[in-house]
Amino acid sequence: MNQHDLNNLLVQIGEKIRILRKKENISQLDLGNIVGRSANQIGRIERAEGNPTIETLYRIATHFKVEISYFINEKRD
Repeated sequence: MNQHDLNNLLVQIGEKIRILRKKENISQLDLGNIVGRSANQIGRIERAEGNPTIETLYRIATHFKVEISYFINEKRD
């Protein structure tokens, strides 16, 4: 995977998290509290400025009741 592909993947992950969060009508602060991360960290992930750990993705997936693979699936929703 080259840097361009990685950047696209991070954008995709961030967009999917933002969509799920907004569907549930919760703030970045709320999601951060739920998954044990700061609102700043959630914001960075959503803006593709941060590379979330597997643990963070797992916690987010668990909260939203989706498989962790949902975030890295190449199909657009």
